[in-house]
Amino acid sequence: MMNKEQYLLYFIMGSNNTDKDPEEALREAVQGGITCFQFREKGEDAREASGKKELAQRLQVICREAGVPFIVNDDVDLALELGADGIHAGQEDTPLRDIKKRCSGSMTVGVSAKTKAEAEQAVQDGADYLGAGPMFATSTKEDAEAPVGPETVRMLRQSGITLPIVGIGGIGTENAASVMEAGADGVSVISAISRAPDIQQAAQSLRNVLR
Repeated sequence: MMNKEQYLLYFIMGSNNTDKDPEEALREAVQGGITCFQFREKGEDAREASGKKELAQRLQVICREAGVPFIVNDDVDLALELGADGIHAGQEDTPLRDIKKRCSGSMTVGVSAKTKAEAEQAVQDGADYLGAGPMFATSTKEDAEAPVGPETVRMLRQSGITLPIVGIGGIGTENAASVMEAGADGVSVISAISRAPDIQQAAQSLRNVLR
């Protein structure tokens, strides 16, 4: 199970989110100080079947060597097969209750939630953490919704949600602090790290802002 410090700089990436070799990109991000990694192989040009599994295995090795939790996005079968540290599901993905039934108590289970009702349902269903967003406008996800802003994190805290909350969507060095100030335990980023010319430096800069 993840501890609160491990949510601080939560990096998400699939092979189609970076112009570099995904393994090299992840190694650089680890060197830059990411505290958690989510494998999200979705969207255009994403790998499937054995190609997806092989990439996940290689990225998991990098995380294990660095002591960084390895989370799988929405693919319960893959998460169980690899013995991942956790799994994350969106509101339109596999229902949280079904995931909890299949995953052992040692696996961290996260869910996306941006409203009080979604967050309370997630707590009731046994989520270990919440991903709230999009905080700001983002172009990484083709189906991204309108941004809800850091005030959503503040609202969730004021409504009594005590689970770890990670802000996601359009976050970079210029606005990460506002997400933390609203009550988040960390920020989740894709392109701010994966598309950066210097991935290690980008991760380091974000980590410095979050400190």
